[in-house]
Amino acid sequence: MAETVMPAGEEPATPELDILARRVKRFRQARRLSLRQLGELSGTTASFLSQLERGATGATTSTLMRIANALDISIADLFDDRPRSTHRVLRKAERPSWPEAAGYRKTLLSQRPIQDFEVFVGEFDVGGSTGPEQYTHGDSHEMLLVIAGEIELYLADEIHPMSEGDCIEYSSSTPHRTVNRGASVAIVQWIISPPTGSVAKA
Repeated sequence: MAETVMPAGEEPATPELDILARRVKRFRQARRLSLRQLGELSGTTASFLSQLERGATGATTSTLMRIANALDISIADLFDDRPRSTHRVLRKAERPSWPEAAGYRKTLLSQRPIQDFEVFVGEFDVGGSTGPEQYTHGDSHEMLLVIAGEIELYLADEIHPMSEGDCIEYSSSTPHRTVNRGASVAIVQWIISPPTGSVAKA
C-alpha cells in the first residue's frame, strides 16, 4: 500500500508523529537493525522508514502493524511514551494517539504493565474509515463494540451493518475494515487479546 510522504526535512506535523518517529528509531536501534533490514522484515523500504523516523510522514494502520511485528513489539509501544506504572487514571486528553488520518482518529486505552490485551477507541467522522483497504494483524481474538453512531464492518467478503450497542467478535487474521455509514460521528471500541505484537523490553 502506498504511503503519503512529505518533503524531506519537513518538521513533524503533530506530537503523535514526533513520538512515533522517536519510538520506531529507538526500537530499531535496540534491535540493531539497519533501515534496509527493517524494511525487508516489514515489507516497506529504507527510504520510507527514514522519512518515518524523521517525523516527515505517517503510515497506515496495517503498515504500522507490520513494523511493530518486525520489531517484535506491540503497536501500542510505538505511541505510548509514558513511564510504566500500575493503577493510573488515564485522562482522555492523555490517551496515546495515532497520527490522525482523514476522518479517523484512534487512541489507546489500555496501559502498561497490562500485556494480556489491548483496548483502542476509534472515532470516525461521517464517511471516515480505517483506510481504503481491509487489513489483518496477527491471529488474535478481537471484539468491536459500537459506542455511538452507525458503522459497516467489512470482514473478508461479509458486510455487517452495526449500530450503537452492537458488538461482534472475529479473528484479527480476517481481513477487516470499519466505515462510518451514518449521518453523525461514530465511535467504536476494539478489544484485542492477546496484543498482535509482543511487548518489548527496550
